[in-house]
Amino acid sequence: MLSKSLRITEIFYSLQGESTTVGLPTVFIRLTGCPLRCVYCDTAYAFTGGTKQSIADIVQEAAQYSTRYITVTGGEPLAQPDCLALMTCLLNEGYTVSLETSGALDVSQVDSRVIKVMDLKTPASGELDKNRYQNIDYLTKQDQVKFVIADEIDYEWSKKILAQYALTERCDVLFSTMMGYQQPTWLADKILHDRLPVRFQIQLHKFLWGDAQGK
Repeated sequence: MLSKSLRITEIFYSLQGESTTVGLPTVFIRLTGCPLRCVYCDTAYAFTGGTKQSIADIVQEAAQYSTRYITVTGGEPLAQPDCLALMTCLLNEGYTVSLETSGALDVSQVDSRVIKVMDLKTPASGELDKNRYQNIDYLTKQDQVKFVIADEIDYEWSKKILAQYALTERCDVLFSTMMGYQQPTWLADKILHDRLPVRFQIQLHKFLWGDAQGK
């Protein structure tokens, strides 16, 4: 398993900028490639290129930062099938591993110990038709679903999906604003007004460093 290789865009150490572990020092392993083209994507540089690395080398590089938290991100990590082996190896080394995934690819084979942070693409993303709703069946209490919301249409759609799939009974639900569309207070006020049992979030890393690092 350790001899398998993946195409990697970057491996870096930063504060987690999103999710329920926001603010924690984390190693980010960014895999290359993504089949989606969301209008708000901030990692288009990871669509192509990258460098082939063995799982053994990836694990060794991650170890130098002395943190228990690792996030496997992209791109879309699951576009490379050996991502599954990488995450299992990291778990076996004792790390807490989260996977940031678009929700467009099958998550059923992801190691059950991995914390899945899965998007459901809103209408304004431009990739609404890519949502794989069957993935919801594989979410557990440790997992998270993220909605990136640009406008009233996105917000109402997200509320509908929240209720239709009883998402807050399955896992944590994250609502965040699409950068450049609304002030964060717009969404915060709507969540409070409608008494939604969701977690409002902003991208901490962008507040601290702009687009420089962290996800």
